[in-house]
Amino acid sequence: MRALLFERSLPRYAAARIAGAVTPGLGGRVGPLTLAEVDEPELPGPGWHRVRPRLAGICGSDLATVDGRSSRYFEPIVSFPFVPGHEVVGELDDGRRVVLEPVLACAARGIRPLCRGCAEGRIDRCERIAFGHLEPGLQTGYCADTGGGWSTALVAHESQIHPVPDSVTDEAAVMVEPAACAVHAALGAGAEGTTVLVLGAGTLGLCAVAALHHYATPSSLLVTAKHLEQRQMASELGADVVVAPGEARRAVRRATASLRVGGALSGGVDVVVDCVGSQESLADDLAVVRPGGTVVLLGMPGTVMVDLTPLWQRQINLRGSYAYGTEGARRTFDLAFDLVAAAGLERLVSVTYPLDRYRDAIDHAANAGRRGAHKVAFDLRGEKHR
Repeated sequence: MRALLFERSLPRYAAARIAGAVTPGLGGRVGPLTLAEVDEPELPGPGWHRVRPRLAGICGSDLATVDGRSSRYFEPIVSFPFVPGHEVVGELDDGRRVVLEPVLACAARGIRPLCRGCAEGRIDRCERIAFGHLEPGLQTGYCADTGGGWSTALVAHESQIHPVPDSVTDEAAVMVEPAACAVHAALGAGAEGTTVLVLGAGTLGLCAVAALHHYATPSSLLVTAKHLEQRQMASELGADVVVAPGEARRAVRRATASLRVGGALSGGVDVVVDCVGSQESLADDLAVVRPGGTVVLLGMPGTVMVDLTPLWQRQINLRGSYAYGTEGARRTFDLAFDLVAAAGLERLVSVTYPLDRYRDAIDHAANAGRRGAHKVAFDLRGEKHR
């Protein structure tokens, strides 16, 4: 099969980190990524299915991995070589379309009894992501045994598979995974009836805006967006106020009648949902959230240096929001299907590329906002008979 293979190569990894996301000088590779002919992954055991991707998204964590900027924290919980791609809509061998829930938790790993998180339906808190009968890998797309979406075939456990109704397009279905991440953050933020700031309006930020508007109904929803298309889409998805990133503190001060104290505010919003995860965004989070408020890190952070004095003095709650699980009586993915339909999130899929043009695809995804795009994805629908 054809696949984009990520190999552990320190020289190529270092070169990618220096050169940025796209490194055409590395023998036609993008950093440690290369298009290759490889064997299809074997089914690991009962309950596993072969999935042939139709569309597979490119997300921020993929870009951080490819350009060498992901945290070394992940090294013990991934296995090489792996095929990236965890935002996937594909087909089973019987032709049924499915969406992949990529976390490789206890059920997929054949672990009994389930760990505490999985027993509670919280696969986002699985304690066994490097154990069981699979190689380490927190998700499909980071595990050598399963393959990933940037290929013509992967394998998935029945616990990871969600049927796609005939009425749902591939473009809508590929948005379910990022929408599920956003739903998880929105419902866990305690944002009902509060003032909320969403930092960042990339795909994940826009999904967060939609999820907050649809499920959390804050009293006021502010968003920072760098580019015109992002600002327009944030407004369409439910933002009350949209400003440029540099205007966040001023906008929050006006919206909450706070006073300025140095570079921070005396009060601030109740909740910040940070969809950037940078050193600068974390500093903004702590400056604009009220004392006793909550900062939710939805965008994947790396190693940063931030003054945590305001976290201590203002008694701010800082929490991460990873993946998905069960929200009350419903699984996050079920809620995400509803959100994609209600908010029309398929319109965020701006452009698709075949595997052959992977360098163009990754460059486009890395510069999506500047180029007026949102979600960039690989289109594998013409690849399945190769």
